[in-house]
Amino acid sequence: MENEIMLDDKNIIVMKLLHYFITEKNYNPIILQGVENEIWLENLDENVKVIRIVSEHIHNDEQFNFDMFKTKRIIKKIKKKTLSFNINVFSIFLNMGENVKEEINANPNLLCVNTPTEADLKKNPLVTKNFPDLNKKMTYSEKGIELFMKITQDINKHNMEDASKMEKVFKGKFPFITYLLIAFNVIIFIVPLLFGQYNNLISMFCVHGPSIRAGQYYRLLTGMFLHGNILHLVLNCYALYVIGSQLESFLGKVKYIIIYLFSGIVGALFSMTFGGSYASIGASGAIFGLMGSLLYFGYHYRVYLGNVVKSQIIPLILINLFLGFMVSGVDNFAHIGGLIGGALITVALGIKDKSSMFEKVNGWIVTGLFLIFTYYMAFVLAGR
Repeated sequence: MENEIMLDDKNIIVMKLLHYFITEKNYNPIILQGVENEIWLENLDENVKVIRIVSEHIHNDEQFNFDMFKTKRIIKKIKKKTLSFNINVFSIFLNMGENVKEEINANPNLLCVNTPTEADLKKNPLVTKNFPDLNKKMTYSEKGIELFMKITQDINKHNMEDASKMEKVFKGKFPFITYLLIAFNVIIFIVPLLFGQYNNLISMFCVHGPSIRAGQYYRLLTGMFLHGNILHLVLNCYALYVIGSQLESFLGKVKYIIIYLFSGIVGALFSMTFGGSYASIGASGAIFGLMGSLLYFGYHYRVYLGNVVKSQIIPLILINLFLGFMVSGVDNFAHIGGLIGGALITVALGIKDKSSMFEKVNGWIVTGLFLIFTYYMAFVLAGR
């Protein structure tokens, strides 16, 4: 039976296409309920986001139009899950009847090719345009059961490597830097308080625009480690524990501490710009930077974290910003600055195995320009 299946031309094409898209282009299968005789693959980092390999026989225009209708509905669900605004689909039909007269490429986001044979597939202009190396990659010396075994082994090996990468990213790691930051915040609060020097400490090291413009630049950094009272300290340390421990595990300790400090400094610059001569303290700007970083990380892993981003990360950011505007005494400008700064510096630092060098270079350029603009607002415009 296996040899008979291997000799079927349609099954051979399907196997070769799966081997190409999974092992060469890093597409992943999409599990869909109630969908038969077709395979869906996605890679949101590619120009073509979704590939469909359709082996079902399409008899006529009515069946083809229904197929397109069904495809659009599924794409809407994928968009919601992955927070994607635009997803294009490339459908490869292996068994389309001659009675289909409909214009199959009327929608540029729903490209279709009718390729009943491997030769048709390799010479199709839409295929060669979007996947110019497919012709070469679909050439094998193995035949029959040997071809089946090679393709199966290669796909299994690729899936195991992907699973290993995911495990390294999402496996919980000891959040040493997060605990160190929490401990440092607590010590900075308790020790001066015991000696009756905490008010003097705040006066000397808080974020205070006029003092920083006068040359006390260290306040941009020190202000994020001071807190107004025990409740302020506990809330920030709890938020740091919940968000920071996750992000440190995802990104690694070096990137994590860079994001934290950079976000806190940008938050202080925003506080200088919009807070006038008022003093500002607290780790909130840095913590909002971690939220912005987590949002960017979640976007790159939106296939796995799409629901978490929508149901937890985005609402958490919006609720905290809303509360910041509603509650008096909260420096919400520091929150906004930290949020933007955290997201931008994460783009520059990059997400392992996800960010391209092009993205990281552009991230450094945008982050540099943003920092220059923020510095100009804080030290020039706000100082007039």
